[in-house]
Amino acid sequence: MYLKTILFLLMTFGIIKANCQCTVHGQTPNTAFPVCGTKDFNQESVPTCTNHSVPGGCGTDDTNPFWYKFTCFISGTLGFVITPNAPLEDYDWQLFDITGHSPDEVYTNASLTITANWSGTYGPTGTSSTGVNYRQCGSDPIRENKPTFAAMPNIIQGHTYLLLISHYTDSQSGYSLSFNSGTASITDTVPPKMVSAAVNCEGSSITLLLNKKMQCASLAGDGSDFSIDTPGINIISAESVSCASGFDMDTVVVNLDKALAPGTYNIKVKSGSDGNTLLDYCDNGIPDGESVSFKVLPKQPTPMDSLTTPTCAPQTLQLVFSKPILCNSIAEDGSDFTVTGPSPVTIAGAAGTCNNGVSNIILVSLASPMAAKGTYTITLKGGSDGNTLLDECEQSTPAGSSLSFNIKDTVSAAFDNQLFYGCKWDTVMVKHDGNNDVNQWTWTFDGNYSRNTQQAQFAFNTFGEKNIRLIVSNGFCSDTAITTVNLDNELKARISGPTVACPADPVVYTDSCTGTIVSYKWNFGFPEVYSQKTPPTQYYPPSDGDKDYIVSLIVQNDHNCYDTARQTVKVPFSCYIAVPSAFTPNGDGKNDYLYPLNAYKADHVNFNVYNRYGQLVFHTSDWQKKWDGTINGQEAPPGTYVWFFSYTNHDTGKPYLSKGTTVLIR
Repeated sequence: MYLKTILFLLMTFGIIKANCQCTVHGQTPNTAFPVCGTKDFNQESVPTCTNHSVPGGCGTDDTNPFWYKFTCFISGTLGFVITPNAPLEDYDWQLFDITGHSPDEVYTNASLTITANWSGTYGPTGTSSTGVNYRQCGSDPIRENKPTFAAMPNIIQGHTYLLLISHYTDSQSGYSLSFNSGTASITDTVPPKMVSAAVNCEGSSITLLLNKKMQCASLAGDGSDFSIDTPGINIISAESVSCASGFDMDTVVVNLDKALAPGTYNIKVKSGSDGNTLLDYCDNGIPDGESVSFKVLPKQPTPMDSLTTPTCAPQTLQLVFSKPILCNSIAEDGSDFTVTGPSPVTIAGAAGTCNNGVSNIILVSLASPMAAKGTYTITLKGGSDGNTLLDECEQSTPAGSSLSFNIKDTVSAAFDNQLFYGCKWDTVMVKHDGNNDVNQWTWTFDGNYSRNTQQAQFAFNTFGEKNIRLIVSNGFCSDTAITTVNLDNELKARISGPTVACPADPVVYTDSCTGTIVSYKWNFGFPEVYSQKTPPTQYYPPSDGDKDYIVSLIVQNDHNCYDTARQTVKVPFSCYIAVPSAFTPNGDGKNDYLYPLNAYKADHVNFNVYNRYGQLVFHTSDWQKKWDGTINGQEAPPGTYVWFFSYTNHDTGKPYLSKGTTVLIR
């Protein structure tokens, strides 16, 4: 353990470190080994090298690495074990989800990491049902006997994963990697097979497309994995371009000793000189004898096959060809084409969607959108580059080849609307003219309610601005229009005035109504009724006790609608402020509380009560909150209490301070 600690310190401070760049396949994320869940992967030795620092784990480099890639086919937990071939070897690892990302992003994007273990402890490592739920780092204090197993992570069906296995020392005897537990599956159960075959222009090689990635190591370079049913034609080799930079392939090129004549052929799979057919990651082979047919056509010009249906008011036309077209035969200025029809069309340019110098699609750009309805024709001609289009076999598409297509008119969603006012509900009627073959309408009223007819109506029971949106289409072009209508006929009666009025004091009431009001009707609890917007000042007479009056206002708007507001005004017996000289808090409903009586005109109130020792026993800033003769929930002793009452007169704004004594009687 002491020796291991010394090695760790030397590596930490850079004394022992692999400095060379990794060049062996499998030692970079882009050349990762494909693995399968049904077999163990054995790595007998590990070349010395380092790529980059790996974030998301313990911030260490992928020293002496090997990378492995796999796809999840059934979601669940992933269990795996890395077993060193020598007992005193320490292997570290980190797992990444690279779905939708470039493999090299593992060096820059810490969020791709799922789990890791860099414990620095000898022996088997990986994930298990008893593993820890954190990332163990070898740089953490107390390195001995750190857990080497992490909890099994959950992986997701259809996602792609990378597993990094790293080792810090130069002396490595290798390891085995097995996926032996967990509920997830990384085993593809789809049987491997050939999908299609196509011959090159010379007829001397056949390109086979496979249904999934397969092992490069299972391809016999002499072509003995295949046979062709044509006497006198021999297969001389087979290769895959992707095998030069990785371990798997989905395309194979089979080379022949002679060119094939026009006709229909079959190519078969058989066990090759390497003892197998083509194998997938899990060593499942394409069945011996499986075949796929293909045709060799006479060399002839490639016609313009079809035109992708143009969108509304197109400014680009997409031509599709049955055979790839050489991109260098397309005139960039678009002079290989003309477009004729009901209105003039000017071509601005043309380009292919090129891959390896060829394209099955050519995009013809127009100087302006095609907005006029009618049938148009695009015709091929000799361009400014001196030729028409050449296919991959250098056959020229004849000048005069043409395709016709239809354009429909653009449409307008502009519409008419009519508003009908009501007292509680307003109705909006809308109508579209249906021009330019419009046959689809989608109305939305204030974002919530839809209709699908050419004309519609909707009733609102709320007022204010409402957005009406219409989307129209003629099956080719569409348009959207939005109109705002203002339902400004809301009528709401509101009264502004006091809720308490002292006897004989002047009381002013005003309206704060909403709407275009044409008449008012005020009543203040007296026989008189007033019809002006601002009624005269009112005076309420004294009475022998508190009395409530009902103030009402009825308003009418210009649509002959009415609304009523009511408010209660309390007229007390007196507004003269007084504090009782005694009170009896015995619960009989008479004189049970101490507070400033009739303080209706008191603002900024402070009422304090003190005992004979000068201690504050009650405080309030609301004159209607009363002292009930208790202190902290306990009955206060009978006797004399001192009170102070400060306030501001509501009418004059003048401050007042009064004080006195009150006797609490039990």
